[in-house]
Amino acid sequence: MMSSQVRLKLLPSIKCMFDEPIQVKVAGLRPRQVVNMRAKLTDDKGVVFSSSATYRADGSGEVDLKRDPSLGGSYVGVEPMGLLCSMRPHTMHKIYLKTNAINPQVVKFSVHEEEGRLLAEMMNERLLMRDGVTRVPVNEGNIRGVLFTPPGKGPFPAVLDLPTSVSEARPSLLANKGFVVLSVAVYNKKGDNITETHLDHFEEAMNFLKQQPKVGSKGVGIMSRCKGSNIGLALAAFVPGVEAIVCMNACNANVVTPLYYKKRQILSSILFDESKFIPTESGAIIIKDALEDPLAEKNKGSLIPIERAKSHFLFAVVGDDLNWDSEAYMDEMVVRLKHHGKENFETVFYPGAGHMLEPPYAPHCPSSFNAGVGKRVLWGGEPKAHIAAEIHLWKKIQDFFKTHLSCDAAQTKAKL
Repeated sequence: MMSSQVRLKLLPSIKCMFDEPIQVKVAGLRPRQVVNMRAKLTDDKGVVFSSSATYRADGSGEVDLKRDPSLGGSYVGVEPMGLLCSMRPHTMHKIYLKTNAINPQVVKFSVHEEEGRLLAEMMNERLLMRDGVTRVPVNEGNIRGVLFTPPGKGPFPAVLDLPTSVSEARPSLLANKGFVVLSVAVYNKKGDNITETHLDHFEEAMNFLKQQPKVGSKGVGIMSRCKGSNIGLALAAFVPGVEAIVCMNACNANVVTPLYYKKRQILSSILFDESKFIPTESGAIIIKDALEDPLAEKNKGSLIPIERAKSHFLFAVVGDDLNWDSEAYMDEMVVRLKHHGKENFETVFYPGAGHMLEPPYAPHCPSSFNAGVGKRVLWGGEPKAHIAAEIHLWKKIQDFFKTHLSCDAAQTKAKL
């Protein structure tokens, strides 16, 4: 039975947007009482995630996660959103997935005595779509994706989201900010892009997005990470109409699968050398040093010619990327752009963060299945630094797109 006098509070409300923080407070405890705070959720694939942390109440019998330090558990120190961000899957090497943004993510917060007895609990509904945002699955031609559109007449800037595999958190949350977002996964359910990738399919998605009635931007923005950035950078280099591109932990060369455009190969691919994979006790491997050198003479045909692009670039890289050396790849791209007299780029570096940058307040993913190598890998990232990076980068991405995606009401009227 729960204690009648212990009260768990989620402020300002038990409902909030997924990418917004909440304040977790407990009242009605005994002065200096030690309690165990817990959080638990089940994602859209049925994977259970949970966290716990030990707190000591103050002299008034209150705990405030914004003020008080965790004494142990999933994290230590003052971490207002630590219970959410430090969640780990009950099944190892699973990534948090939101495959349908219509349904909010429900998180159960609870307070327990040291012995485990439940004192209080409350559900937090974390919404991915604001009122009026629409979600429409797209299955047209070669396009397999989901279109998110903000409420209102617009005009709105357009963004093509390129996740490695299907995930709707990032595009839906960006649509909340006033962007029309089409999300098209690099690896689709048909499996027809595992051995080779066709840029035409993503150009088709770009054209579909530009034709949407509420879109007013002359071109599109691209949001990408990892293999998705291969596609995004290639679109910027070979296809007109990319105004701005966000590349999170990108490689400067095309990896794993050769890239085709208009029925001919335009980029070869560099591969991972499996003899350089480092096994770990967890069952996942470290592949950071296993990717071939993009600058080696034999791999020059895989380098993405971003110097041809007229886009604005935002390169975001981390210091603890265990997938590949994203910092070195960014540095090479910056040198190349400068060599060609280009100043159309911004860079941001997060020292302790890992490869899997996502919108804030999702469970941090230190390891999961990598479709490119077909194995479970470590992604890296010290939790506190990774959380801080995601919070900062998410705002940076929005500001970048608002600055570089021009919007014209006349274009919207023409479509209508």
